[in-house]
Amino acid sequence: MIKHIVMWKFKENAEGCTKDENIAKVKAMLEALPEKIPYIRKMEVMKNVNPKETNFDAVLISEFDSLEDVASYTVHPVHKEISNFVKLVREDRSAVDYEM
Repeated sequence: MIKHIVMWKFKENAEGCTKDENIAKVKAMLEALPEKIPYIRKMEVMKNVNPKETNFDAVLISEFDSLEDVASYTVHPVHKEISNFVKLVREDRSAVDYEM
């Protein structure tokens, strides 16, 4: 089992929306993915509640059976569409994958 974690720091304003609005959009889009991509075993998207400047604004925690499934998820057309939007509204991104 692979745990895939991604964190983002969002722009204050982007694509006509505030940071909070874009976090909510990204959260909703990502949370709809398990219904569309069958190899996602679990997915959770959370907004950071500690506004410390050095913290990231949101985190994605997801689980997959294998790194191959993570790779397939990454290039899936529905995920790519979300990823392209996130690139427009984020300042920074960090990720880690680890075996459970």
